[in-house]
Amino acid sequence: MSIAPVEQESRTVSPDAEVDVPWITLVWNDPVNLMSYVTFVFQTYFGYPKSRAERLMMDVHTKGRAVVSTGTRERMETDTEALQGYGLWATFQKDS
Repeated sequence: MSIAPVEQESRTVSPDAEVDVPWITLVWNDPVNLMSYVTFVFQTYFGYPKSRAERLMMDVHTKGRAVVSTGTRERMETDTEALQGYGLWATFQKDS
């Protein structure tokens, strides 16, 4: 007695289909907001512990920007708008 092999279902992906790449929210350095305020925003909006909020704030200050959140495009749009509402310079983009 032999068993016939199970055929694998083939899936075709259209050439224009995008791979679901994570998105990121960036906060950029600006000459307006105090470092303590940026730390406060990260703690308040994201719920980050003070140590993480301070590390991110220092990246913004010293490197000119910091990735503060990752996820779906919709979530990054929400985060960006919220951070802009706090007066921070924030953008979102596909993670590279």
